[in-house]
Amino acid sequence: MRGLVQRVTEAAVRVDGEFVGRIGPGLCVLVGVTHDDDGPAAAKLAAKLWMLRIFDDTDGAMNLSASDLGAEVLVISQFTLWGADMAVSLVNDGPVTLLVET
Repeated sequence: MRGLVQRVTEAAVRVDGEFVGRIGPGLCVLVGVTHDDDGPAAAKLAAKLWMLRIFDDTDGAMNLSASDLGAEVLVISQFTLWGADMAVSLVNDGPVTLLVET
């Protein structure tokens, strides 16, 4: 399981013109799942994302996590089983982009 993580000031997902997810400052994660991935892999990725030190502390060093700040996380699957047309928008903060794997 892989997650492409972007630190954002805001992000949103629309399906058929309707917002289905929207956050302020936090993480926007594009997730890729393969046939070998299971519940424990998802839990491991979620824990990594929640504890990832990607936010600036008072000294400007990336030393704080979403957990530390109570930041929002928008997780977006990179495929849909129902063929929905998704429109993803985000404002990258930094920019900071990382690839996280289980």
